[in-house]
Amino acid sequence: MSQLEKVDTFVIGSGPGGYVAAVRSAQLGMKTAIVERSQLGGVCTNVGCIPSKALIAEAHRHDFLRQLNKADSAGSFEIAQAFKQKVVDKQAGGVGYLLKTAGVTVVQGEASFVDEHTATIHLAGVEQTISFQHAILATGSRPIELPALPFGGRILSSTEALSLSRIPASMIIIGGGYIGVELGQMYAKFGTKVTILEGGGQVLPGFESELVAPVIRQLKADGITIINGAMATKAQQDEDNVRLYFEKDQEQQSITAEYVLVTIGRKPNTDGGLGLERIGLQVSGRGLIETDEQCRTNIPHIFAIGDITAGPALAHKASYEAKIAAEAIAGQASIVDYRAIPLVVFSEPELASAGLSETEAKAQGIPVVTGKSLFAINGRALALQAAEGFVKIIADSSSGIVIGAQIAGVEASTLISELALAIELGATVEDLALTIHPHPTLGEVIMEAAENTVKKMNMKKFSTTAV
Repeated sequence: MSQLEKVDTFVIGSGPGGYVAAVRSAQLGMKTAIVERSQLGGVCTNVGCIPSKALIAEAHRHDFLRQLNKADSAGSFEIAQAFKQKVVDKQAGGVGYLLKTAGVTVVQGEASFVDEHTATIHLAGVEQTISFQHAILATGSRPIELPALPFGGRILSSTEALSLSRIPASMIIIGGGYIGVELGQMYAKFGTKVTILEGGGQVLPGFESELVAPVIRQLKADGITIINGAMATKAQQDEDNVRLYFEKDQEQQSITAEYVLVTIGRKPNTDGGLGLERIGLQVSGRGLIETDEQCRTNIPHIFAIGDITAGPALAHKASYEAKIAAEAIAGQASIVDYRAIPLVVFSEPELASAGLSETEAKAQGIPVVTGKSLFAINGRALALQAAEGFVKIIADSSSGIVIGAQIAGVEASTLISELALAIELGATVEDLALTIHPHPTLGEVIMEAAENTVKKMNMKKFSTTAV
């Protein structure tokens, strides 16, 4: 057994949480090592965010060419998969470059705690030990598997769904959350007949119905069948197809497709051989690690970030927490503040939100005023042939301070950053309305939504004064 040199910060996992934590730790002058059991960049870079968005972008290009009668589904998908892999390889190489230039020691293998300041790293029968002053756990998550539908054969997780070599004729997706909708729409645009089974009353259950409505219209336009209130019970595979049985309205039904894709959520990677129980690190029944406002666990010098902690499983949440943890180790007073964290769905149209929804604000007893503006009256959106959707701003009616925003429309994933910044800064809707936005751009929809909010506030003040 070999002994690695002692480090100040030891990071386990190299996803968007782990590699950012390692780089930030090194930037703050701490001797840092990171261990990765699989591929640098973790799930997000290799089998998650990056490949899925690459394929989604290719699906939109294919759909555009198909409408011009210039696209072949089979050939286009092969090209799309090759393009996706180039993007993944470049991104993974970028992660390696960042770690190297920051002076981080990269170790391949699977880590397991021996005690609170020591871990072993196993790789192909070889064992190394490493000593550390602090550790940051960033082990991520994996797809949840249904006991009645174990992964294998024609029953896929999102990982396998991103690596199919050809376009299937048909696919059933269990779970209408953001992964199911994104991948379902991507495959539908390449020509797959897609059926989405959702256990609740609507797909994308975390978003308000008015925001989801444009996506549902497009899903149907893409030929996707949505079955709400459906619970999968079992599946039977043969050489060519899967017959899926499900219950809806207390009746047993079935449907057949080439593949079944299960997207019902993700499970934190805190089980297995990490040895958390050996050092007394507390894990909840759901596999999550409780942390404080600086991402500390119950063991003060060990931190946890990303999908293994409470909150949405978002890559940018993990990266944000990574910086907080590294700065806390360096003795800085940084603490987490999720008030403005954006949520994004790369559907068509895209969805994005930040801060509180109108429903959430009212539930908290906050007096609100809202303003909307449509992409349908925006010149840039019309030029892009993407006029579906709107921007909605939620403000505290007593102060005009922006407390939430929602977007359904083209480039919502990019536009939401301006609104997240407004929430973070405590800006008012008047600040947004008075900010000069270039013309013609999609950002003008934000400005106009802010102007409409200001108008409603002024009308309310005038009405109150008149009384």
